[in-house]
Amino acid sequence: MAQSSDAGQVAELMIAFRDHIERDLPTDEEIRRTVDALLEDPNTEFLLAATGVCQLRYRLSVWTATEDCWLEDLYVADEARGTGVGRALIEAAFERARGRGCKRIQLDVAEDNRRAIDVYRAAGFGTEPGADGRTMLITRRL
Repeated sequence: MAQSSDAGQVAELMIAFRDHIERDLPTDEEIRRTVDALLEDPNTEFLLAATGVCQLRYRLSVWTATEDCWLEDLYVADEARGTGVGRALIEAAFERARGRGCKRIQLDVAEDNRRAIDVYRAAGFGTEPGADGRTMLITRRL
């Protein structure tokens, strides 16, 4: 798990992720400032590999009567894709969530991101047991 002293590495990986998904915002400075704040948040964890990062967020759920884990971000640098870094970060996320007593871990992924979907499916992600069809995450900016 990343510590405050890892803020620079976490921020650089998150900046690389932003660039990978071809976004202009948030700015580098906003990412650095936010990473610093999140590293102090007891409900957020960053898992680090030399070439990847995984952000986890925790919140109490009425549906499980425990904390849920939200896999907020998973990024592996292009040169490390297909080497098992992503899978190792996902497995570490499972262990961290179990360690906090979570009963489930959830995430969102773009429907056209087949490579990521394949990685998540191989790790056991799917629809909620008993739920028919797909679940959509929809957003409204404020």
